[in-house]
Amino acid sequence: MKVLVVGSGGREHALCWSLAKSPLCSELYCAPGNAGIASLATCVAVGAEDVEAIANYCGENKIDFVVVGPEGPLVLGLVDRLNALGIKSFGPSAAAAALEGSKGFMKDICAKYDVPTAAYGRFRDTESAKAFIRQQGAPIVVKTDGLAAGKGVIIAETVEAAEQAVDAAMTDAVFGDAGAELVIEEFMTGEEASFFVLTDGLSVLSLLSAQDHKRVGDGDTGLNTGGMGAYAPAPVLTPDLERQVLAEIIKPTIDGLRAEGKPYTGVLYAGLMLTPDGPKLIEYNVRFGDPECQVLMLLLESDILPALIATHDGTLEQAELQWHQETALTVVMAAKGYPGSYSKGDEIRGLTEAGAEEGVVIFHAGTKAGEAGEILANGGRVLNVTARAPDIAKAQARAYVAVDRLDWPGGFCRRDIGWRAIKRG
Repeated sequence: MKVLVVGSGGREHALCWSLAKSPLCSELYCAPGNAGIASLATCVAVGAEDVEAIANYCGENKIDFVVVGPEGPLVLGLVDRLNALGIKSFGPSAAAAALEGSKGFMKDICAKYDVPTAAYGRFRDTESAKAFIRQQGAPIVVKTDGLAAGKGVIIAETVEAAEQAVDAAMTDAVFGDAGAELVIEEFMTGEEASFFVLTDGLSVLSLLSAQDHKRVGDGDTGLNTGGMGAYAPAPVLTPDLERQVLAEIIKPTIDGLRAEGKPYTGVLYAGLMLTPDGPKLIEYNVRFGDPECQVLMLLLESDILPALIATHDGTLEQAELQWHQETALTVVMAAKGYPGSYSKGDEIRGLTEAGAEEGVVIFHAGTKAGEAGEILANGGRVLNVTARAPDIAKAQARAYVAVDRLDWPGGFCRRDIGWRAIKRG
């Protein structure tokens, strides 16, 4: 098969790394890809959100299967466009992708189908939003309804801070159109975890749990980011809790969307809060997490391509996946200044030496090749140094040995990825 992966980050590098091993994959392409992906796939100079250009490329080059990495093209209807052309793909329709594209839609589905989640309100004007905040008190969570590149969630510690967040989103439009409507939620307490399943709209195939590290600094301090590291599986999500999440959160959502005439196919990523009252849904993502995908792919023993195809064909009930009975951990190397302003173009040396550490794979998240073939930093999150080992402590140790072999003065990372699991023992 000729397979095209859409996207350019570490998630897409991990997907390409896994797909390249499939006996079913004869030719692998990535649009637009990055310098690391270029060693595995033919990179195509088409933007991930250019739906028509991707559709045209697939038709002209007889692509058999498309794996959509990021949420943007899914929300924009790439899967619908490919279906119209008779090209198979992995991911939900635009109608189903609204689970991530509209937080209000997601919350309404949860309310209708009794999925446990935080109490909420939806608002399109500042006064009613602020009245709700004053009624609920703080801490409280203010979210843009639409996609805001991972930045549209504000956890306000005071009523005043929440009201300022409302003004920033609605009056100052700091998030653009994404903030025209807000979802305001109660603040939930507990430990966060992520859980992933594949679905064809009817059957569900569980993958693994993972735990992300969103804050930029050690000890979960500082600004929120797209993710500074992750590990899988997450011991906090026990087998009993996983069964509860499937029964009370995942299955009602998939059944509910089917009942709404918006059947969901692809991967469904549930961001969970493990509260004293049991697991509750924080939010859904309609694609693999980044950097969680990197640790999942490193733990996957099976060929992933047949399972991805089965989500499209409606044959997922027959699919099964085998996993290494180990732990994987990834450390994000970011450009200094991230998640604020940062420079691009620094050369990164030592990649070969870092990748030689046992059990380590380095996925590129924001890189490009220089004129002489050198690897240059080209983003905020730049590298994912990912390690697999028999336990979390060994995986962490291997990852940081590899990190320390890199020669990139313009980069930084957290030094405590996996601390919760290690502390848990």
